[in-house]
Amino acid sequence: MSDFAAQVVPIAPVALISGLPCARYRVVHETLYTYQSVVTLSQQYLHLTPRSFPYQQSESHQLRIEPAQEDGSDGHDYFGNITRHLSITVPHKTLLVLAESVVVLKPRVALAQIKGTRPWESLRDSVQHDKTAAGLEACRYLYASPHVNLSAELEEYALISYTEGRPLLDAALDLTQRIFEDFEFDDKATEISTPLEEVLKGRRGVCQDFAQLMIGCLRSLGLPARYVSGYILTHPPAGQPRMIGADASHAWVSVFCPELGWIDFDPTNRCLVQTEHITLGWGRDFSDVTPMRGIVLGGGEQTLEVRVTVSPLPLV
Repeated sequence: MSDFAAQVVPIAPVALISGLPCARYRVVHETLYTYQSVVTLSQQYLHLTPRSFPYQQSESHQLRIEPAQEDGSDGHDYFGNITRHLSITVPHKTLLVLAESVVVLKPRVALAQIKGTRPWESLRDSVQHDKTAAGLEACRYLYASPHVNLSAELEEYALISYTEGRPLLDAALDLTQRIFEDFEFDDKATEISTPLEEVLKGRRGVCQDFAQLMIGCLRSLGLPARYVSGYILTHPPAGQPRMIGADASHAWVSVFCPELGWIDFDPTNRCLVQTEHITLGWGRDFSDVTPMRGIVLGGGEQTLEVRVTVSPLPLV
């Protein structure tokens, strides 16, 4: 009999915004650790359950863990993301965590709507005095965090887009496009701990770096911005089938706008987020929404393999 354990997490429905669903996806995220020697205890903390919010609803979510977990608990973190703690006490040399989710996406704010938002200085000058629930929530994302520092250099880079009186989200889109044009995607150039100053100077990195760089720019101006972790639908070359396991986790930026709420921008792909981004969760930076992290007793050296597949599904 297999040691494979499956846990199905019921998803509470949420009220969707008006309009018909525009996309539906299945996401399979497979994480495999292989250890040099036996692990006698593994405790892991997961952010692998997609959020439900007005632009996205999770239809189902299932976790499969091998070897089977001895103990586990579901919960929510400080930012409202769904979490799972698990503990494995069976001796093992591999750990497999497979998350499978189905989500439905709704239409988001369009390009035409972001042109008429308030001047960015208006939000900068008012956000810390805003006592509404939305304003207090936004203040969580105003300050430096473990992977996002604030600096004069970041502010200077941002001010090229944030000219006097420019609409808040129009400037955010311009900053998104400039990061795409000025920086080169290079998965060998940085590590998780690479400071933003080095990313800004080297002009190379990955989606995590570009998202945190944009967040640092915005916060250095006094504007709230949060880090979003999730997935993006990729498109195979013309005439070729979609490859299983060829995708990866993705990251982008959410900018607070009092009139429209949180609006998402993807500097890695130079776009306003619409219907091909699936949200896992959000926080101040990568450290708040790491898909999987934990501690192990034993194991020696380890190797990590991550396979992600995002597949379109028919609307139902």
